[in-house]
Order: sequence, then structure tokens, then C-alpha cells
Amino acid sequence: MPSQAVLEQKKATVAALQEKLSNSCSGVVVNYEGITVADDTKLRKELREAGVYYAVVKNTLLGYAAENTGLGELKDVLHGTTAIAISNEDDYTSAAKILSKYAEDSKGAFTIKAGYCDGSVIDVAGVDKLAKMPNKEGLLCMLCYALNGNISGLARALQAVVDKNGEGESAEA
Repeated sequence: MPSQAVLEQKKATVAALQEKLSNSCSGVVVNYEGITVADDTKLRKELREAGVYYAVVKNTLLGYAAENTGLGELKDVLHGTTAIAISNEDDYTSAAKILSKYAEDSKGAFTIKAGYCDGSVIDVAGVDKLAKMPNKEGLLCMLCYALNGNISGLARALQAVVDKNGEGESAEA
């Protein structure tokens, strides 16, 4: 039986993980087996610069935290070496993009186990789809372009009607 101090430390770790999971919009669980120290340092730096929390965690502690936040289905993939990357409140794609790219480049040594988005657990295919989505700024640019295109088209159509009816000439005279 572990000592009281060890139990309190584990409870604090679970509470901290639970808070991070609750306050995040998405996250990715990975198997980091086979990663070198240099590659791990590079990966952590890239994740940190993107504002993503990344940590190696014990499976049982992450399982308790996930269960307490409604992500109990993550327990099915918690075996072997496990690390989790957690995105902040408004950036859904950074963790998935960075880790998917790294997993693809590592050719099997570093693999994605699962993830979650908006309180729902997603499988590896779901993480890949999330990684291929544009980020928030990209989506806003796409929306603005679509709206601008529709407004420009409407303006051209209205001008064509005015020109066809000859109303533009009578208003000038």
C-alpha cells in the first residue's frame, strides 16, 4: 500500500490532469515509444510554441482523469507508453497537426492512439481528419472569401439589371 504522501501526490496529479482536460477543446493521446531525446526535445519545443500542453503520463492516472471528465472511452487505449497533448480553449487543430506530422515522419516508432474533441473521444482516423482541417484563421479567411464573393456577385448582378433597363442613364439626365 502506498504511503499517504504518495497518494496525495497522485490525487493532485489526477486533479491537475482533470482540470486541463476540462478546460481544453481537443487533445491527442500518443505512444511515444522509440522517440529519441533529440526528437522529443524538438517535438516539445514545437508543441510549446503552438501553445499545446504536452506531458508523459501514467496510464492509470490519465484514466481516472479522463473518466472524471466524461472521456472514459480513452481508457481503452491507455496501455504501453503514453503521452498526451492538450490544446487550449480556441485552438482545435494544433496538437493534432503537429503530432500527426511527427507520427507520419517517424514511420511507426511514434504512433497516435486516440484523441478527443469537444468532449467526445475520436479514433486515429478522427485525429487525422482534425489534423487536415484548417486552423481558426484559415477557416475565417475562407468564410470571408465566400461572403465577399457572394456580395460581389450580387453587386454585379444588380448593376447589370440597372444597365439593361437603362435606369442609369435617366438618373444622370
